[in-house]
Amino acid sequence: MFVVGTAGHVDHGKSTLVKSLTGIDPDRLQEEKLREMTIDLGFAWLALPSGREVSIVDVPGHERFIKNMLAGVGGIDAALLVVAADEGVMPQTSEHLAILDLLGVPRGVVALTKLDLVDPDWLELVREEVSEALRGTVLERAPVVALSARTGEGLDALLSALDDVLAEGEAPSASGTPRLPIDRVFTVQGFGTVVTGTLTGGPVSLGQELVVLPTGARTRVRGLQTHGRRLERADPGRRLAVNLAGLAVEDLRRGFVLAPPGAIQPTRRFDARIRLLADAPQPLQQGRRLDLFSGAEETVATMSLLDRDALRPGESCYAQLRVREPLALLRGDRFILRQPSPSLTVGGGVVLDPHPKRHRRKVAATTALMETLERGTPEDLLLSELARIGPTDRSRLLRSGGSEPALDSLIGSGRVVPAVPGQPHTLLFTDAQWRDLVQRVRGMLSSYHSAHPLRPGMPREELKSRLRLDARAFAQAVEGLAARGEVADDGTRVRLAGFEVRFEGRTGEEARRVLDAVRAGGYSPPGAQELRADPELLAALVETGRLVRLNDSVYYDPEVYERMVASIVQAIRESGPITVARTRDLFNTSRKYALALLEHLDSVHVTSRRGDERVLR
Repeated sequence: MFVVGTAGHVDHGKSTLVKSLTGIDPDRLQEEKLREMTIDLGFAWLALPSGREVSIVDVPGHERFIKNMLAGVGGIDAALLVVAADEGVMPQTSEHLAILDLLGVPRGVVALTKLDLVDPDWLELVREEVSEALRGTVLERAPVVALSARTGEGLDALLSALDDVLAEGEAPSASGTPRLPIDRVFTVQGFGTVVTGTLTGGPVSLGQELVVLPTGARTRVRGLQTHGRRLERADPGRRLAVNLAGLAVEDLRRGFVLAPPGAIQPTRRFDARIRLLADAPQPLQQGRRLDLFSGAEETVATMSLLDRDALRPGESCYAQLRVREPLALLRGDRFILRQPSPSLTVGGGVVLDPHPKRHRRKVAATTALMETLERGTPEDLLLSELARIGPTDRSRLLRSGGSEPALDSLIGSGRVVPAVPGQPHTLLFTDAQWRDLVQRVRGMLSSYHSAHPLRPGMPREELKSRLRLDARAFAQAVEGLAARGEVADDGTRVRLAGFEVRFEGRTGEEARRVLDAVRAGGYSPPGAQELRADPELLAALVETGRLVRLNDSVYYDPEVYERMVASIVQAIRESGPITVARTRDLFNTSRKYALALLEHLDSVHVTSRRGDERVLR
């Protein structure tokens, strides 16, 4: 499926030609029929001799309706430039041709209409004029077919020429991000809200959830139709009518975009290579405001020229554009620039980065970045995008316009690092981002171990807060670092691999004093206050298994503790539920220790309390 857009001066016969080719009158408005002039976009379709299906977007030719024309030519696969043989190249012929050139429309055919009104010598002059106008544009090699829509002469030749030029190109790719710039919104009785547009990037399916950009409104595909046929799934490269659930006509307008949730983030600022037409009336000054047309949207853009103060006619440069209305842009999108008064197309451009930071003007680093974005390899572009957005997953990175082979090459060469090796949905880092993360984690943990040598590691939440990572990125970073042997993670604390709490020097002497005192105390060891020990030392002795903590005051030697637990279990099995008093008598100790022991055994699920007694769980 391909989409062909008409172009050309008013009254040169675009709509008449479309009707002759398809049998469909693209002028659907009553005013258009009364004035015999196309005002808004019209649509038709046909099958070429090869069987290829073609959607046709018919655009108005009058200069007053150029904005409507611009809403229809985005996303077309080929142009049908119509020139009346009795008039030749006219002002809107030239402007429409310039727009096609700025948009990079890859191919097209020129139709010399009204053949029945001219003689052969005049026709030859017009052919030469058209060839001169096409020179240096995207349609320079386009075939020129003379015809008459009234008599039918040349129509078959035109269809064959269209077939041939479309055969030269590939069918639209279905591996990108689905986008449908909305160019019509209306209601169908019994169905509700319907929008139309040219689908690009990827497929859309019945029942699929979509989001309206830039508003963020959620909707669902209730119905799909193309060329009068209902579809379960629509591939890119076709005109499409979409019946939307849950939205009213008032929620939508021309220029909005449908896309999968999370696929595209609208932007008010983007980097681009812009070009000023050679016949632009004046240079483009730094800070100038122009009307910008992207897809079916129109807004106002402020130009920040990154390497100069003025762009002269016929030149191009890098620029950062700030727009009044958020745009749903991807890298590689093309746009048109027009001055508002007098209304005139002056240039256009191609998006290099839809979500850039603000740049310093006229500095080498900014220019180098723009050159990488424009001319870099697929690998360079993916690296640049990953460096810009930070650690992200594979699917999101590829939605920026990268390719699977390029990303696999980067991972294979180590320039892109998966957080968790071998995990398919892990976050990806640039090599520099990963090395920076490793160095930061090493430094933070090393400092923490030096400051707190008796602690088994830094609490996970503290490390996460210091690294300023979100929960997903932090979890995968720690998992990846542990898998590479950089850190050890026990679920609550993180430490450098190889670190362990050591009781040496004066700390070792103090530890031995505490352990000896607790061991000597048997079933009634000295409390924490009596031990007069550093709380961190006590915590470290517990963490390393040298002491067992029952509560803030009571600590036991592990062997003594195990004997007490075994005795409690045996006593309950032999004599039934046990009380605090019976426990006190069992170990010839005080109520303080008996109660501490039973409450501890409750907390570790050895026993369970029933009134004043404990039973085994």
